[in-house]
Amino acid sequence: MKMLLSASLAAIAIASPATARQLTIDDVVGLSRVSAPAVSADGHWLVWQQRETDLAADKGWFDLWRLDLTKKGASPEKLVAEPTANETAPAFSPDGRTVYFQSDKGHDDGVWSVPITGGAPKQLTTVKGGIGGFKVAPTGDKLLVWADRTPGAPSLEPAMVKTDPNAGGARTYDQLFVRHWDTWADGSRSQLFVLPLTPDGAAGNGVAIGGRLIGDTPSKPFGGGEELAWSADGRTVYFALREAGRIEPLSTNMDIFAAPADGSSAPVNLTKDNEGTDTAPAVSPDGKWLAYTSMKRARYEADRLVLKLRNLATGETRALTEGWDRSVASVAWSPDGKRILVTAEDIQETPIWSVDPASGKVARLTGVGNVSAVVPTAKGAVFAMNSLVAPDDFYRITGSGKPVRLTSVNATRLAGIEMPVVTRFSFAGAGGDTVWGYAVKPVGITGKLPVAYMVHGGPQGSSNNSWSYRWNPAVFAGAGYGLVAVDFHGSTGYGQAFTDAIRGDWGGKPLEDLKLGLAAATQKFGWLDGDRACALGASYGGYMMNWFESQWPDRFKCIVQHDGVFDARAMAYETEELWFDEWEHGGHPYYENPAAFEKWNPVNYVDKWKTPMLVITGEKDFRIPYTQGIASFTALQRRDVPSRLLVFPNASHWVQRPKDSRQWYGEVIGWMDKWTGKK
Repeated sequence: MKMLLSASLAAIAIASPATARQLTIDDVVGLSRVSAPAVSADGHWLVWQQRETDLAADKGWFDLWRLDLTKKGASPEKLVAEPTANETAPAFSPDGRTVYFQSDKGHDDGVWSVPITGGAPKQLTTVKGGIGGFKVAPTGDKLLVWADRTPGAPSLEPAMVKTDPNAGGARTYDQLFVRHWDTWADGSRSQLFVLPLTPDGAAGNGVAIGGRLIGDTPSKPFGGGEELAWSADGRTVYFALREAGRIEPLSTNMDIFAAPADGSSAPVNLTKDNEGTDTAPAVSPDGKWLAYTSMKRARYEADRLVLKLRNLATGETRALTEGWDRSVASVAWSPDGKRILVTAEDIQETPIWSVDPASGKVARLTGVGNVSAVVPTAKGAVFAMNSLVAPDDFYRITGSGKPVRLTSVNATRLAGIEMPVVTRFSFAGAGGDTVWGYAVKPVGITGKLPVAYMVHGGPQGSSNNSWSYRWNPAVFAGAGYGLVAVDFHGSTGYGQAFTDAIRGDWGGKPLEDLKLGLAAATQKFGWLDGDRACALGASYGGYMMNWFESQWPDRFKCIVQHDGVFDARAMAYETEELWFDEWEHGGHPYYENPAAFEKWNPVNYVDKWKTPMLVITGEKDFRIPYTQGIASFTALQRRDVPSRLLVFPNASHWVQRPKDSRQWYGEVIGWMDKWTGKK
């Protein structure tokens, strides 16, 4: 089956002049990035945050933009753009006349407001130490904020800390986490506080509503406002939280709590009977129902997220999508409460789906493309969508109609660039299962192309039809490579059984799929030069690069390994989220079942390593610590295998700084060019 993934997103539709050129990382770094859309209740205005890049300063900044949705062909306009501040997270007042937003003007983050028609922004909070985020109550009279504070803090007032001038600089710990993602634990927790909101502002330090719970809400490192919800009457806050303690690194047991907004009583755990993750609370417009997503299995972060519905009056709960073998990623009610709009991966796409809250019936609303944000409206939805060949822009869908493009934010920057062609293919993988992949071919380059064989991380992830500012297939195509990616066993979007198949089999079925997938691609696409192939991957993909070295040693001209596991034993003791590594290898710590970890351990096969490898790591990566990368490089050097080590001092598991990203691509593509003989 042949399918062009970019078909419906070709509305980027800039006529390519005769001097069309290929996409480069410099183009990608310079793009505007839209996110956090908000739509007024009357459907008149769309507001969003937009990131621009200051390459000289090696950072980005954020402004707020608006679009009049009542005028056909209207152009975006800046709403707030202070030159020395970042404006983010826009939200409308209930009457749609005011936009609330977060700003770091004056150093400490706070909540500000501005009329949607324009005017001078007004500072609403003056919280010493700043905040992490906010949500306005549907009643418009309260403000929920979250901020890092000492556990049990009664208000936002920062605690007084006494310092000993004679003390040393060491950190001390009595339990895990000692570090998480890219940050050393300092004893603070993200906690919730409610402030009264008036036309004059939100004065004071508010009241804590978390009671004696110890944990982070929103969760860290990636949680946000989607883990919090107001009741329709503004009296209750619903939030997701994983209780901390000695087992925190072993627990995925996030629960949903209900807390009175005045802090008058302790939060109540609404999902205490489920040991898996419960998150993404969303209250129906009439205030009667709480929708949320739920995983059944404890300690498994990639279990299927089922949409559930709780009657807030009776507590009765039922699973709406139990019979639908897809995992719900986001939840939003339509204004009339008759539909719940969700996103969920499906065979390399992430569409919008409509779920009937009465019957649980699911209907697909969008086709190809990766929907990254959805805001329901009275007539449909406004959403952000991207693809392998197009960064995010905004679209609108009405009823059962086709999406209508609202913005072309990067049209000028992308003018004259010839995006590659993406073609999907399938083949019989391990066990005869159907496995999907895609090939990316640059336009205008003739002859056979060297192959960039990209392996995704996760491992429960997908090489799907989405734009990336880190691993961007279009950039590799622009550099003259035919990029191939395969969604091996363990990938998401194909049903939970396919996702589960990688557990305890890291080097088994996935490797078989990857071997069969490359063979299928090179046979199907005559423009791929299979004799000049380089493999590259990060995280689990980086692990697979180490595994390729011994289990597929004669296939590739070179390998690029980024943040990959080299020694499973060291990884089991050095990583921070222990539930992940232990689940993947059978559910026990290393000392209880060493064989499960050692079965697929690359360090045991170093004697077979021979393929030239570029090793990349970040010093702030606490998920797969940088020592794993150094160990890989050491093994290569001791065996006299051509190798190079690239260490980013400021990078975590991801490389994100603009200059670092440019250097990353320069090193990676340079390494591939060297070993494929590409001029």
